[in-house]
Amino acid sequence: QDMIDRKLEEFLPKMEEISESASKEYSLEKNLDKQFSEWAEAVFEMAPYRDSGTSILAGSCVDEIQAILDDQIVKTQTMLASPYIKPFEARCKDWDNFLQTTQDVLDIWLKVQASWLYLEPIFASDDIKKQMPAEADQFDKVDGVFRSTVAKCLENPKVLVFTRTDNLLEALKDAFDSLELINKGLNAYLEQKRLFFSRFFFLSNDELLEILAETKDPLRVQPHLKKCFEAIASLNFDDNLIIHGMISGEKELVPWPTTLNPADARGAVEKWLLETEAMMRVAVRDQTMKARVAYPEVPREKWALEWPGMTVICIGQMFWTTEVEEHIQDPSGQGVKKYAQKCTDQLDDMVNLVRGDLTKLARASIGSMVVLDVHARDMTVNLAEEGVSSILDFSWLAQLRYYWE
Repeated sequence: QDMIDRKLEEFLPKMEEISESASKEYSLEKNLDKQFSEWAEAVFEMAPYRDSGTSILAGSCVDEIQAILDDQIVKTQTMLASPYIKPFEARCKDWDNFLQTTQDVLDIWLKVQASWLYLEPIFASDDIKKQMPAEADQFDKVDGVFRSTVAKCLENPKVLVFTRTDNLLEALKDAFDSLELINKGLNAYLEQKRLFFSRFFFLSNDELLEILAETKDPLRVQPHLKKCFEAIASLNFDDNLIIHGMISGEKELVPWPTTLNPADARGAVEKWLLETEAMMRVAVRDQTMKARVAYPEVPREKWALEWPGMTVICIGQMFWTTEVEEHIQDPSGQGVKKYAQKCTDQLDDMVNLVRGDLTKLARASIGSMVVLDVHARDMTVNLAEEGVSSILDFSWLAQLRYYWE
């Protein structure tokens, strides 16, 4: 009635517009207040990291903070696009800046933390520091920035306060750039080691670093030998850490003709591993040569138990080749037939040996030899039946033959 008396009907549309604007503005203000209240108790939760003397961001709080950020950044952007934000535009922009800064700080902090967690145990090694002095000095500086950042956060972990710390974002960005350079230098260093000893390519960066971090302890290489060398499980070290041989996964020991002292490499793991690779070849040849000399002097079934499995197979095949060729050239023409009987007798001896009391390793070795003996006997019988009389006969040339050169 009062409005009618004052004749305000003509101003009613304008008043409705003002009322609607005020209502929308109030709604935006309340929304801003609500967003602010959500951060009032939000804090960065820190968890001690091993015995490093510092802490790291806990994963649970990161998820919660990220969820709030994802929700509020979208809402704030929508509010800034509203035509009713004018009275609170400065406040809304300031709030949007806080959210964007918090997001940037969180992102870069997590990146720095992840890189620091990877590099910290690496540069805790004195051996790595000596081999990469420039990167070690650079990491010490980044480590100082990381620890001081954590210390400031622990003083006042509230997100509203900490993310507004002066130069925080810039310091974290600089730290991340430095860590990227350190990682690049580290990868170049590992690449150099791999180029020197190519079998390091079979190892991951973490596995290779585990070896390089303790160069004074050659036993640190043992767990990774399987990846570097096929069928080699470990090296045979004595109490003075001198290598005397190599051991397979089946616990078969192949002794070396000479010993190798890793200490002579003065911490260069790749150097003594390269010497190890060469010594492996020498050792296999040495065992094969000795087994070849011993073959005619010892009963075959006894001889087969005295030498490494692959040596036994190799020399067994070599003598089969030699003896077959000798009997092929027998003037009587019955040589191959007689040798076929000898192959059968040798096979019977091996079968009897397998039936006896053998170790698991010896049984595997003799079992492999029996398989080859069966094949050798069958091939010899075939050659006899075909009447092969020349070592140039195709039936003989078609066989896999072993020769000692």
